[in-house]
Amino acid sequence: MTVTLASLSQQTGLTVLDHLEQAASIPVVDGLQAQGDLIVIPRSVVASSVRFWTAASWTDVPPEGVELLRGAAGGNPHTLVADPGTCRWTTDVSDSDGLAIGIFETSAVAYLLHPEHGATGCPPGAYVVRRQREHEGRRARFVAD
Repeated sequence: MTVTLASLSQQTGLTVLDHLEQAASIPVVDGLQAQGDLIVIPRSVVASSVRFWTAASWTDVPPEGVELLRGAAGGNPHTLVADPGTCRWTTDVSDSDGLAIGIFETSAVAYLLHPEHGATGCPPGAYVVRRQREHEGRRARFVAD
C-alpha cells in the first residue's frame, strides 16, 4: 500500500502546507532522517550513548500519532504516526549528549509528519529521536525550527 502525504494528514487530522505535493508517495528511508530541529537515528548507531531505562514506560503510538517535538515558540509539531499495534514510544531515556527526546520501536513502517517538511518513513527497527544542534564558533545551540 502506498502512503501519501494526504492519507497521513487525513489519518492524523494534521494539515500540511499548501506548497507540499499531497499526492506524493512518502519515501521510506533506512538511515538518518532530519526534519528541521529533530533528527531520527537508528538506535544501533548511538547504542553506546543512548539507552532506555530498565523500567521504561512505553506507550503505543495511536493512529493519530504522538507529538515528538514542537517547533520553537510553539511552532509546528513533529508527529510520529504508525498503524495500531505496530509502534511503541518512550521518553524514559539516558543520553550522554543530552539530546535524546525518546526512543521508538516499530514492527512496520512508521512515519514522521511535519506541516512544513512533509513526511518520511522509518522501516521496522528501533530509533532514537534527538534534538539537532548547530555550532557557532565554540558555542552550540539547539536548531530552532
